[in-house]
Amino acid sequence: MRIYLVRHGDAVPEERAGSDRDRWLTERGRDGARALARSLREHAIEVDVILASPLPRAVQTAELLAHGLGFEGPVVTRRCLEPAGSPLVAAAEIAAAGARVLVVSHEPVISALGAHLLGLDYMSPFRTAQCCAIVNGKPTYYPQS
Repeated sequence: MRIYLVRHGDAVPEERAGSDRDRWLTERGRDGARALARSLREHAIEVDVILASPLPRAVQTAELLAHGLGFEGPVVTRRCLEPAGSPLVAAAEIAAAGARVLVVSHEPVISALGAHLLGLDYMSPFRTAQCCAIVNGKPTYYPQS
């Protein structure tokens, strides 16, 4: 199984959106998602399914990644990937989703999910538009510096 965990791109402040749930990507956030898609494509990353939090910034990031990777399936949203979601529930959703799963979510759930999948107590928070690929129990980060 190959799992690609992604934190959404940079989003507008809560004050501008009216609530945290309604935040959308900034231009910088869209550029970051496109750059991440290019990096993943350059490393020949292919996915069978894309799961995302239903919040706008995660869905927008997932759609930009799908486009950049040439993925033609739907982006499937799951509430367990929201900021207060459960890493255990998310892990079960991922396990049932396919062999190559790209997941777009938020802090703190995305790093907690990564730690759970890697058998760690803690994982450093993800930067916006950052991906941690978990292949054979080993993490690799994109974009690579």
